[in-house]
Amino acid sequence: MNNSKKYFTAYAIWVVASVFYAYQYVLRVMPNIMMEDICQQFQIGASLFGQFSGLYYLGYAVMHLPIGILLDRVGPKKVMTGSILLAVLGLLPLLYTTHWLYPIVGRALIGMGSSAAILGVFKIIRMTFSETRFPRMLSISVMIGLIGAIWGGGPVNYLREIWGFHEVVKIFIFAGLILALLTFFIAPNLEEKRKGSLISDIKEVLTNSRVLLSCLFAGFMVGPLEGFADVWGCAYLKQVSGMEETLAASLPSMIFVGMCFGSPILSFIAEKTNNFLLTIVGAGAVMTAAFFALLLTKMNVETMSFSFILVGICCSYQILSIYKASTYVRSEVAGLTTALANMIIMTFGYGFHTVIGYAVDSFGGTSSAEAMRIGVAVIPAALMIGLIGYLYLISRERKKELFVLD
Repeated sequence: MNNSKKYFTAYAIWVVASVFYAYQYVLRVMPNIMMEDICQQFQIGASLFGQFSGLYYLGYAVMHLPIGILLDRVGPKKVMTGSILLAVLGLLPLLYTTHWLYPIVGRALIGMGSSAAILGVFKIIRMTFSETRFPRMLSISVMIGLIGAIWGGGPVNYLREIWGFHEVVKIFIFAGLILALLTFFIAPNLEEKRKGSLISDIKEVLTNSRVLLSCLFAGFMVGPLEGFADVWGCAYLKQVSGMEETLAASLPSMIFVGMCFGSPILSFIAEKTNNFLLTIVGAGAVMTAAFFALLLTKMNVETMSFSFILVGICCSYQILSIYKASTYVRSEVAGLTTALANMIIMTFGYGFHTVIGYAVDSFGGTSSAEAMRIGVAVIPAALMIGLIGYLYLISRERKKELFVLD
């Protein structure tokens, strides 16, 4: 009976944590289909909207390390419950204010709260399941989360068209409150004692050049997911490809569909070739080619869907890059390296949204197809920088030059 209760508790909190991961994905991609509503309500242009969307990633990145530390010292019950409520709080300005400052702050709060989702999933799986089950449970959690991202496209846009922008936001506020309540009552207090000096561990990771460069180059390659699929994809397809809104909102979700399968596929390739860096370069090259094709050719819906699925598979390079960064340090600080790596990579989301928004505004705004092309062209340009960077890391690794900052 005790074992049955133990397994039930483990699976219950794992399900709740996975649903939270899916919930934050919906909030993350929501601006993609609500751009016009938000711009009209607050009387803003593409540049400010890009900053609004990007602040999610800034809030997410800023809180990544603190949330990771708190999960180790306080446990998932309080940290995840508080984080869900923080995300819900961030939605309120979209309903009750017209001053632009408040939704800006709210978007940052959503990002800060969402930071606990993936870290909470890692923590709960690690503490409630055996090591042999970890890859299986994590892959299922990622799939659940990506279902949230997919559902945040076409289906949420359909609800918006039926009920309106504000009613959809109210639904997600209510859903968040229910999720926070479930988390508080189901999640156990899983606490661990602090081991070693946190300051010295952080210093060790932050002074490792290969960790920092690997994360930096991975950040340059995150544009297809955090720049296009999350926000600018719908607007681009409407203006440049002339698609109707429901189709334009749904197609970028194919990138998330691809990601559902990308993790095991790229991991399999990396393990078989015994070359994680080269696999990352291959994924980056495919994404670069796909975006140049999107910008320079006229694709039909079927070809575009296939291209986006392929891009989504390659977007799973992030998992390989974070893993590879963790191999540059001692195993005792591998977990901290993972949190820091994800934090650095996610920070680039803010940069992509800001730069794309500024470029779109500078060349004619969201109503201009040419402006949208120029804005999205930032993505393949950054991908090439990331590719060059990883080729540099490959050359250094082949020469066995292990360099660490003093």
